[in-house]
Amino acid sequence: MASSWCNKKTSPISVTVLLCFLLLLASSNIRPVFSSETGGSHATNQTFRPQEELRKLEIIREHLDKINKPAVKSIQSPDGDLIDCVLSHLQPAFDHPRLKGQKPLEPPERPKGHDPTGMVTENFQSWSFSGESCPEGTVPIRRTTEQDMLRASSVRRFGRKPRRHVRRDTNSNGHEHAVGYVSGDQYYGAKASINVWAPRVFNQYEFSLSQLWVISGSFGDDLNTIEAGWQVSPELYGDNYPRFFTYWTFDISLLVWKDPKHGNWWLEFGNGVLVGYWPSFLFTHLRDHASMVQFGGEVVNSRPSGFHTSTQMGSGHFAGEGFGKASYFRNLQVVDWDNNLIPLSNLRVLADHPNCYDIQGGINRVWGNYFYYGGPGRNVRCP
Repeated sequence: MASSWCNKKTSPISVTVLLCFLLLLASSNIRPVFSSETGGSHATNQTFRPQEELRKLEIIREHLDKINKPAVKSIQSPDGDLIDCVLSHLQPAFDHPRLKGQKPLEPPERPKGHDPTGMVTENFQSWSFSGESCPEGTVPIRRTTEQDMLRASSVRRFGRKPRRHVRRDTNSNGHEHAVGYVSGDQYYGAKASINVWAPRVFNQYEFSLSQLWVISGSFGDDLNTIEAGWQVSPELYGDNYPRFFTYWTFDISLLVWKDPKHGNWWLEFGNGVLVGYWPSFLFTHLRDHASMVQFGGEVVNSRPSGFHTSTQMGSGHFAGEGFGKASYFRNLQVVDWDNNLIPLSNLRVLADHPNCYDIQGGINRVWGNYFYYGGPGRNVRCP
């Protein structure tokens, strides 16, 4: 994803290299996410080979030199992250051959009916608590470290997407979902407000995320998706924070929409903060429009010791526990062909394994279309 905005004190969002670099390159499923409570390690016997290890470190350092761009300013975050303020036209997204030498685009027209002024403005990140900010004309990017890359399954796989991430059946390589979705029409964007928690993740081979998917194509190798939301991924980030940014005080509101003039897909969150855009040339099917929009949660169940994982989805509470306990999506909308935000007309909800994670939908005047979802994973009904 190419980040389009220059940092100001009112929008202290840090974009990780994974988001800046990987989202730009992805024309299908996005985001490998795992986690790191060490409850179920997959130990294997390994032989230490010094020459191979030295070569691996050399490759890692060469890659870090490529993706960590020169910083105008660096900010030390109290959570251990180092934030680099990088000139917007030097961000990693512009390493893509078709973007070299270009600069971020100007913001497009927002969908009609979108009013970010009433949204909560207190979107904080821990690196901004000191009062420091990046200079105008730069974007804040979390610096990738050797430790980040060593946590990946391989140097080659670092920053790459797994081959999955959209719910299509109930036996998807350990991936389990509780989602609401609409299909059967042409969609040019989607919007939702998401309740953010910090679910427990059982081991480093699992993850928990909540997001929206904008989807087109066939469920196989020819699928395009755009995805945005929050995830817990200690293998990826080295901590147990939910990440779109490190700390939330309230819900987050996400809007993905297709610029009707240039055809690029844009991402906005909160009170009108533009994160960036996916150029339309990255896609085959999504170059035109989406055929499905999906909202909800996903985990990986690696079945440690032969039992269902205790990795939580959402808040770790079932949908029936309601407000204050269960996680939710609310004010669900889609963007139509004329760039209008409109309510959903045919929201469907489903859960792959409702004894482990479930979902309940509804509609009212304040929240519009909404649903509660999630669960604790392993329990007496989910052995």
